[in-house]
Amino acid sequence: MRKALLAAVAIALPMFGSVAVAQETVKIGYIDPLSGGGASVGEGGLKTFQYLADELNAKGGILGKKVEIVPLDNKTNPQESLIQAQKAIDAGVRYVTQGNGSSVAGALSDFLTKYNERNPGKEVLYFNYAAVDPVLTNEKCSFWHFRWDANSDIKMEALTNYMKDVPSIKKVYLINQDYSFGQSVRTQARAMLGKKRPDIEIVGDELHPLLKISDFAPYVAKIKASGADTVVTGNWGQDIALLLKAAADAGLKVSWYTYYAGGAGGPTAIKQTGLNHQVFQITEGFANVDHKQSQDFEKAFRAKVDLSLWYPRAVNEMRMFAAAAEKAKSLDPVKVAQALEDMKFEVLDGGEGIMRKDDHQFFQPIYISSFGDIPAGQFDEEKTGWGWKQVAKIDTAQTMLPTTCKMDRP
Repeated sequence: MRKALLAAVAIALPMFGSVAVAQETVKIGYIDPLSGGGASVGEGGLKTFQYLADELNAKGGILGKKVEIVPLDNKTNPQESLIQAQKAIDAGVRYVTQGNGSSVAGALSDFLTKYNERNPGKEVLYFNYAAVDPVLTNEKCSFWHFRWDANSDIKMEALTNYMKDVPSIKKVYLINQDYSFGQSVRTQARAMLGKKRPDIEIVGDELHPLLKISDFAPYVAKIKASGADTVVTGNWGQDIALLLKAAADAGLKVSWYTYYAGGAGGPTAIKQTGLNHQVFQITEGFANVDHKQSQDFEKAFRAKVDLSLWYPRAVNEMRMFAAAAEKAKSLDPVKVAQALEDMKFEVLDGGEGIMRKDDHQFFQPIYISSFGDIPAGQFDEEKTGWGWKQVAKIDTAQTMLPTTCKMDRP
């Protein structure tokens, strides 16, 4: 009997210890690609969130609890993402964050919504920092999902508003990844350009497999043959870097309007093309925004992580999470979610953002910038000597689009 009791205590003590540790730690499951074609951006995102956790911990954590980022490799695969989400839940994680791939985001949102319905009192919140398919805050919205990046329609609205006033744009080629997000980019580019500049001719419209193409030379040959003067693409990760590299190798001289040319490998490829301030991207911030606080953050981030800050929105996400927990005086996911609704917040790059209660879409100032020569003393990218320069800013109020979300609330 005594031996059995001692054995039981020996087993129980580590369990109690792990529970105590869990209670003293705010765990955030980072579910993104750490292997395969999306690994370059996934690793960059992980380093970003780890840096932000360190920033919060240096100030006492969240409600006095240490913040821990739990890396979970989903290989950019929806099914693998659900396996990793369950693994996170089993480890006591009540918050997950993900960004790379709207197909993953849709699967995660659906999975966690159903899980939370079945498990009251054990709810898990999903913070989306980069998956921008509009359906996630429209017909497939969920109380348990919050998005900090502008959705694809918001970005395309802003891009096409800028493009309509560029008279040299006459022939446009669309090339995008063949999944929900890429299909949304192509559909809205056609619709919005058709409405705002009906004289523009769409001379090509290509979809290709997501993160599977190692050589974009055949695609670039088609662009060249089409006579296009402009390319519009939502490609991300290796799919934008390799596309731009193939364009450089082929000597393709066109203007590029992109969502993610600033990601890993993109700036190096742009420099190789020699297209000085002819490649544009739309983001919620960039290194050379004229704002001291964000430039100070960029300098410190690069010094420690040896990367550019690709995700200003991740900074906003983590800081707002902390603010919501403080407001709610709780780390209960339901209370944190309620505190986030309609929260107004000063964003990293300056200006006020708001998390709309109706659909959990965050609205903030967004910028169109071009890549090329920059004045001495400004931030360059990937040691190219070139950097991003602002060509347009869209204030928060002008980014707001209506939503079709009909949200079920707990």
